[in-house]
Parts: sequence; C-alpha cells; structure tokens
Amino acid sequence: MSILGNRVLRREDPALLTGSGTFVDNRDLPGAAHVTFVRSPVAHARITGIDTSETEGMPGVLAVVTAADLDGPLATTTQAPPSPLLNQEMVRPLLATDTVRFVGEPVVAVVTDEAYQGTDAAEAVLVDYDDLPALVDPAASAAEDLLVFPDVGSNTAMLRATRTEADFSGCEVVVTQVVRNQRVAPCPIEPRVAAAQWTADGRLVQYASSQGVHPVRDELAAVYGLERGQVRVVGGDVGGSFGSKSARAPEEVLLGHLARLVGRPVRWLEPRGVDMVNLGHGRGQLQTITMGGSRDGRITAYKLEILQDAGAYPGMGALLPVMTQMMLTGVYDIDNVECRSHSVITTTTPYTAYRGAGRPEAAAAVERAVDLFAAEIGMDPAEVRRRNVLPPFEVAHTTPTRATYDCGAYGAALELALSSAGYEELRRLQAERRQRGDRVQLGIGLSVYVEITAIGGGDEHGSVELLEDGSVLARTGSSPYGQGHYTSWSMIVADRLGVPMESITVVHGDTDEIAKGGITGGSRSAQLAGSAMLDASIRLEDKARAVAAELLEAAVDDVTLDRVEGAFHVAGTPAVSVSWTDVATKVSSDGGDPLVGVSEFAAEGATFPFGAHVAVVDVDTETGKVDLTRLIAVDDAGTILNPLVVEGQVHGGLAQGAAQALLEEFRYDELGNPLTANFGDYAIVSAAELPSFERVPMETPTWMNPLGVKGIGESATIGSTPAVQNAVVDALSHLGVRHIDMPCTPERVWQALQEAVTH
Repeated sequence: MSILGNRVLRREDPALLTGSGTFVDNRDLPGAAHVTFVRSPVAHARITGIDTSETEGMPGVLAVVTAADLDGPLATTTQAPPSPLLNQEMVRPLLATDTVRFVGEPVVAVVTDEAYQGTDAAEAVLVDYDDLPALVDPAASAAEDLLVFPDVGSNTAMLRATRTEADFSGCEVVVTQVVRNQRVAPCPIEPRVAAAQWTADGRLVQYASSQGVHPVRDELAAVYGLERGQVRVVGGDVGGSFGSKSARAPEEVLLGHLARLVGRPVRWLEPRGVDMVNLGHGRGQLQTITMGGSRDGRITAYKLEILQDAGAYPGMGALLPVMTQMMLTGVYDIDNVECRSHSVITTTTPYTAYRGAGRPEAAAAVERAVDLFAAEIGMDPAEVRRRNVLPPFEVAHTTPTRATYDCGAYGAALELALSSAGYEELRRLQAERRQRGDRVQLGIGLSVYVEITAIGGGDEHGSVELLEDGSVLARTGSSPYGQGHYTSWSMIVADRLGVPMESITVVHGDTDEIAKGGITGGSRSAQLAGSAMLDASIRLEDKARAVAAELLEAAVDDVTLDRVEGAFHVAGTPAVSVSWTDVATKVSSDGGDPLVGVSEFAAEGATFPFGAHVAVVDVDTETGKVDLTRLIAVDDAGTILNPLVVEGQVHGGLAQGAAQALLEEFRYDELGNPLTANFGDYAIVSAAELPSFERVPMETPTWMNPLGVKGIGESATIGSTPAVQNAVVDALSHLGVRHIDMPCTPERVWQALQEAVTH
C-alpha cells in the first residue's frame, strides 16, 4: 500500500514546536557585531548632509557607513528592476545617495558590539533633509505632475495591454465598477534577518532567511566579484515569507562588506515596526472592471483596466499586472476581452510578490464583475457562473490572454461547493431574514477560480544517496519556509524505495551541500522538486538493482524491488532477498563510491489548480460589523500527496484571503507617513475572527508531471477573498448596496448603507 495520499504527521514540526529549530538568529557566531540602519523619517527628500561625528565616538561603535563610504564594486552596485518589462533606469541604491523616496529607506549603516548600542548610535546620526512633495496616490503619479525620478522623466514603471480590445456594442447589459485591491503587508512571523562572516580562506558565508539560497549566492558572488564557490549561503529554518523574502534586501547585500570592514561576523535583525515598513507590500491595484452580456446570463465581453502602485522602486510588485492579465478571464468562457495596465512609482514602500502575486487580483476582479452582472440582470450569481464556466477538459485549453490551462473541471468544483454548503437552504434562510427585516442580515458569497503554478515550467534539483547503514540522504534544491517539504519529500522517497521514513534524512538550504536550486515560490515545489525526488529515487533504485543482482547472482532484468518489504529479489522468488543495507554494505566493501540518484527534473509548462469557495457572513446593519460564520472551500490541486499538509496550506490561505477581504490594509497619510506600522494599528487576523474552515476534497490529476500534482500554497488565498467580499455585498444588496471596497470594515459597511439610504 502506498504511503502517498495518507495523513502523515509533519516530521519538521517537533523541532519547531520545542524551540530547537535553526533560524538565522539562533546561529552561534562568536564575536558577532550588530548592524543597525539609519532610515529616512520622510517619504521624499533630498539629502543635503550627513554628520556621523557624534556616532563614531560612542561606546561600542565599530563602523559607520554611508553611500559615500562604499568602495570597490559596492560603490556602483544598485538593484535594477527584476525584469526588462520594467523601466531599467529606476534603480535602487544600497544606501540612499542624494534622494530618499520612502519612509524607512536605509541611509546609513551602523555596526556596534551590542544590538542596544546600535539603536542609540543610529539616533545620534544627523541627516539633513530638504523635503520634496510626497506622492502617495497612484492616480496622481500617473498624471506625472510630480516626478519621483526626475532624470528618468516619467513615473511609469510599466505599461502593458492585450492585443485585443473588448467590444461591448452587442451587449444588452453592461456593468462598470472601480474596485480597490488594497495594499497589504505580508507579516511573516520571522521578520527580515541575516548574518555574514568571512572565513580564513577568504570565503563569504551568509546566513539567509530566504526562499532560495542559490539565487542569494549568485547575487552576492556578482556583487563582491567572487566565484560562486567562494560564497556559501545557508538557510535553515525560515519563519514564513508569503513571497516577501524572494528578493534580496539592500541591507542583506551590504552585510558582507560590513563584516569585512570590522573583521568580525555581523548580524542584522529588523524589529517588527521597522519590518512592517520595509519588508515589501502586496496587491495595490486600482481596477476598473467592465462586463457585458445578455439578459439570459451569458457573459460576452470583459475589460479590466489596472493602475498598479509599484512603490518607490519597481520590483516584483510592479510586474503583478502581467499575471493579472494572463489570468484575466479565470474559469469563464469569454473570448471578447481586453486588459490594460499601468504600473507607477509612488513615495511609499516598494511592492513585492505576495501570496498569489497577481493571480488573486485577477480572481478578485472577475468574480466581483460576475456578481455585479448577476445583480444587474436579477439572476442568482451561482446560475450566472453555471452558464459561463468553461466545460470540463483533459487536454490543454488556451485562453484569449494566452494562458494554456492543463486540465479543469470548474463546473464540478462549483456544484461540489454549493452542495457542501447547502446553498439552497442558505438562500431560504436569507430570504426569511430579509422578509422579517432582521438587524443582522445573511450574506452568501461565491467565487470560482483558476490560478497558475510553476509559472513557465522550470526545473529543480534533487538527489538521493544510499548511506553505508542502508539509510537514505535526500538533497533538495527547494527551500521550505513552512510548506512541509521535509515530510513530503520523505514520503515520495519512502514510497518509491520501500525505505522507512525514519531512515530518510532531507537536506536543504546550503549551497555547499546542494548543487543547485531555485526560488521556492509560485507554488512550484511539489510538481518540480517533488518530481525531482521521485526521479532521483528511480535512478538510485536502478543503480541498486544492479548491485542486488550481483548479490543474488541473477540478471538485472530479473530483479525486482518489493516496496513493502524494502528488499530486492528475483521475480517470483521473494524468499531470497537483498535489503538496502546489504546493497550499501556491498558497495562499501568493494570500495566504490556511494550510490546516488541525481535528477534535474524539468516540466514542460505550468499547471493550473482551480476551485470554488462559498462564504457565509452575518452583517449587522446598524453597526456594519461583519462576522464570517462559514467558509467552504473546494481547492483542486491534482493528486494529493499528504492531505494533512494540504489542509495546512489551505487553512493558511483561507485565513489570509479572508483577512484581506475584512481587515487588513496598510495605509499612509498624505505626506507618505505610514499609519499602520505595527500590530497595534495593522489589523492582522487571528483565530478569533475566523470560523472552522470546511475543506471539501477534489482531485483532478495533471499530466504535466509524474506525480500528477499541482501547486496548493496560494490557491485558497485566491478563491477566498472574492467569496468573502461578495458575501458582504450580498448581505446588503436588497438594501441598495451595490459594492463595498476591501477591507469590508464596519466603517466601510456602515458608510455603504448610509449612501444606499440617501440614494
């Protein structure tokens, strides 16, 4: 019986739960100094002077570094936008030179013996700022009356449009709405942290809390003019990311220089209040949705216009509209479409990739549009979706925006979600409350979504080595930060080789131990790294079979592996067998190298998970308070390796999606000052605001990889947000409320009700 598909407890959890995990800040670095950054207190200004004289003489201060102090390759190092689609002139310096462009931008680095000394020393640095006007509103940025990069001559980081234009001339009904997909902060439990040291032989060793150690190594090698082998990057345990640690912070890049300058290891750890402003933010789209069709419920035209806030420097966040455009039509059969996007610079924290990265924005837009269309024609939103979802398919389907879906059964997911929720009964209860005029009204929200994972296909490294005692060492290029890779990869290896899971050790996150690796992002790991583990196991099995054949004095083709017993035997003769330990002993006694199966698994393309969510809310019509009472989720990610791990990913995604719909928003005042820089002001979600989630399994295996798996790490976030938002609007639609922007806070809900009454 296969272990795959069974609920297996996560092997990585005991260390995390008992406090024995190895995080960057747990690393024992004797003599390590501490790095503190002096940061801009204003959103936009020219730097007219920096005085570090008082700081340099303070107790414990080892070094004070400004941009002018950087030499060698670092003197000219900047961080360019990560794609040629973005304006390459809008580069970010490691330390601000003549201009600061957001509150929190690093200006000076201070190195001290103790961390507390760094706080005092940083406060003693005097920086003279000549204030410039702040630019917080993306619409104002698009007008370009004020330029954040005057030398560039524009605030535009990227313009993008489909080749087609939507034609609404034949539509009986057309609905239009401006929708805010607000700025949110990722808030991983572990903030930004890193450490660096130089070894006696001149190697740079960096300890990184990141989504992939090999890209960090490659960047540091380039910056410091070193060969890759001269840089070692070690990851270890990572306390969450949600996409925010996929790009290297300038502060991390500088640590090697600071360690060399003081001749000691250095540590850097951001406090939460600083991290909230500097880690990178997500979403940030102002969308204008237009949808048209016939009164019988058929959608025939759809247009989406996107104004994307990129923040002060265009990073991955500025590229979000690329993914939003690709996933424009979602699960719906609409050929007449258009998408136009404009990414602009503002004097705020730069945007990064945040769980879903452009796909939640696409789902939020089209699902909100479908509900608006349904309300306009007076049809149940479930019925409109039934009439417009793509029919089931098992061969590739290409959308008008050139996304090639692998396989899908969107209508089946919708019906499963509706039946599991008891949709008809919910509508009956809603009608009763409306008829009675209850103070607390019932809302039911739907979403049907499809997303893309392992974008562009790609490859991943994996190796499986047989050790002398018969145990197995699995090396993976993927770097987990909460996904359960250790357990999942152990299950794959154990299932293929018949080796007990307790005899399998998984190694990751060390460039000296693993040959290569990529970024763990875009929900790519199971389909790429998992398939690499399977492929490497098959290759090891083939090598071991040859050794077993020699021990059994049989032809290789006659030897088979009994995966239940974990032993090789001649086919049809199981009584005489050879164990993995026997094979390892034979190899060792012959003086040969250990048997290793190595894989560089590559997928031809992406996979497209999908699903349907139903949200149920109670809305107090006097106070605007929203209670999310149920959230039913059908998330189809192909073959499920471990339902327990999948449920963890889904539950986390549902929580983040619901939080965006109801609570979370990172806000600035008109001067570019952050107003929500800690958990006292930023409404982070907790268990108190969430119901027990109702996950409904559904599996449609993909043919894109041998495991049949698709990504699951972001799916629930994509489906839940529009479902919850639609539920809030649905609760009040009979009172004249047409739309409420996220987050649907009591204030916003109450205001929408007052506006509906006055109209």
